[in-house]
Amino acid sequence: MSARRPVVADAPEVMRTRGWPDYALIDSGDGRKLERYGPYSVVRPEPQCLWRPRLDAARWNGADAVFDPADEEDAGRWRFGGKPVEAWPLAWNGVRFNGRFTAFRHLAFFPEQAANWTWLDQRVRAHGGSPRVLNLFGYTGVASLVCAAAGAAVTHVDASKKAIGWARENAALSGLDDRPIRWICEDARRYVQREARRGSRYEGIILDPPKYGRGPTGEVWRLFEDLPELSALCAELLSDQASFLILNAYAARISGAALAGLLADRLDGRGGSIQWGELALVEESGEREIGLSFFARWTS
Repeated sequence: MSARRPVVADAPEVMRTRGWPDYALIDSGDGRKLERYGPYSVVRPEPQCLWRPRLDAARWNGADAVFDPADEEDAGRWRFGGKPVEAWPLAWNGVRFNGRFTAFRHLAFFPEQAANWTWLDQRVRAHGGSPRVLNLFGYTGVASLVCAAAGAAVTHVDASKKAIGWARENAALSGLDDRPIRWICEDARRYVQREARRGSRYEGIILDPPKYGRGPTGEVWRLFEDLPELSALCAELLSDQASFLILNAYAARISGAALAGLLADRLDGRGGSIQWGELALVEESGEREIGLSFFARWTS
C-alpha cells in the first residue's frame, strides 16, 4: 500500500440542506414530500418518507403542482392547480437559475445539492486564484455557476443539448455569462478520455453521474459498470495543485462507503483525506430529514 494513500474517515457524515428564501421542504410522509419552490408549492413522490405527514390534507391538496409517477423510475406527468408556467427565477446565495417542471419529477435542479454548493464555494475560495474546475454531468449548471462566482474557470460537460441551453440561460440570469465557463455538449466519458490524452489538468472535479444515461450519439452510461473507469480517468486529470474531487450518486444500491473506497483506490499516491456519507433535506420544522443521495469527497 502506498504511504500516501488517502485517509478515509472512520464514520459517515450527513450533509444537511435546510430551506432558504426560494426553497423549503414543508412536510413529508406517506411516500411523498411537499415543497416550496419560490412562489409554488409542489408535491412529489418520495418512497423513503415512511412516516405520516404532520400537516393536514388541506395543505397538501392546495399544492400548485403534483407529480403523478408512471413507474418506479422518474417518468410521469404533472397536474397543475392553475395555468402551468414554463420557467420561473430562483436564487441561491446570489446564483440565479430557472425552476422548471420537467418530465422527470424534478424541477431542473436538486435542492439537496445546496450542501455541496456551500462546500464547493468554500473550496474554490480557499484555493485562491482561478482554479480550473471540471463539472461532469453538469445538468443545468448550478454547481458550475457557484464555482464560477467563487472565481473558478469552469468546464461544464453534459450530454443533453437542452440542459446545456438551460445552463447558459442560468449563467445569464446570474450575470456570470462573461466568466470563464466552457459549455461542452458531449458524453462525459468520451470527453474525459480525450482530456487525458491531451494531458489536461484541473484543480477540482465534480462528478455527479446518473444511474443510467445516454450520450448525444447513443453512448450508454451504466453507473456500476462505468464509474470505476471514469473515476480512474478523473484521477489522471487532477493537477499537482488539485484541491478536491467530489463524487455524488443517487442509485439505491450504492453507498457512501463504496464511493469512498473507490476514490481511495483511484487516488492512491495522492494523500489527502476522504469524507463520505449522504445528502439530506431537512423539513422546515427541523424535526425530520430525508436522505436522498450518497457522496464521497477527496481533499488534498
